[in-house]
Amino acid sequence: MRLFGPFVVLMLVEIALFITLGGWMGLWLSLAVIFGTAFLGAALLRAQSQRMALDLRAAMERMSSPLSPMAHHALILFAGILLILPGFLGDTIGLLLLIPPLRRGLIALLARYVPQPPRDGFGTHPGARPDVVIDAEFIELDDTAAPPRSGPSGWTRH
Repeated sequence: MRLFGPFVVLMLVEIALFITLGGWMGLWLSLAVIFGTAFLGAALLRAQSQRMALDLRAAMERMSSPLSPMAHHALILFAGILLILPGFLGDTIGLLLLIPPLRRGLIALLARYVPQPPRDGFGTHPGARPDVVIDAEFIELDDTAAPPRSGPSGWTRH
């Protein structure tokens, strides 16, 4: 229910921009801009989805945090969605999100409101306490002592 008000305001702004800019630009140029940005957004979503997987894999191989590449790709995907949706305001915001310095600034601004994980590697899940120690025992199994397998694994027997 909270999103209803801003959604209605956004629709009214888009309608006002369609009327104002459409009257200034003309029908055919307005339609060309709307359909052109929709095709750009679709192409962007297609290319970005493949590139995102490669960048995340590279970040994992470097053992670095994948949060920055994920944030950039999420904003680019959001820009592609805004470009697909008809409207001059959404297209403008979508095109602005494609500019890397603006995207980095927005990520830095949003990072202030997101809690950061601890730097020491401990307590990376919510509610974790570094003073809690879990005592456990383990047995190391030797691979040569395992019985030979003669069929499917034991997990699939009924």
